[in-house]
Amino acid sequence: MEKINSETTLRAAIERLEFRQAEEGKVLKEHFLIAYESIKPVNLVLNTFREIMASRDLKDNIINTSVGLAAGYLSKLVFERGTRNPVKKLAGNALMFGIVDLVAKNPETVKSLGNRLLKMIRGKSNGRIQIS
Repeated sequence: MEKINSETTLRAAIERLEFRQAEEGKVLKEHFLIAYESIKPVNLVLNTFREIMASRDLKDNIINTSVGLAAGYLSKLVFERGTRNPVKKLAGNALMFGIVDLVAKNPETVKSLGNRLLKMIRGKSNGRIQIS
């Protein structure tokens, strides 16, 4: 900073500093409002939800888990078929968890089997059977 020797130079320097302070104050207020808005609970939840939806891996994991749970539950229903036998019900639960675990660990295999099954169903609906 330059040396101030006169009153007019001093006043000009003060005006420059006051202008700079006002500009920095505006920027500081804007940053404060942005920070305040970002820590509101609603905005925290919305931002977290947006990040979750943007994550492709998380979407795949949710889909794989859902498919595994559905397959496990359906296999349990088919295995038990309305039985009242507690041993068979216990075996149905074990089967369900086993299938859920199997599907969760091998999602690509399940996808390929599902695609083959859909191709077979489409082939039957067209009057011919396709087995790949």
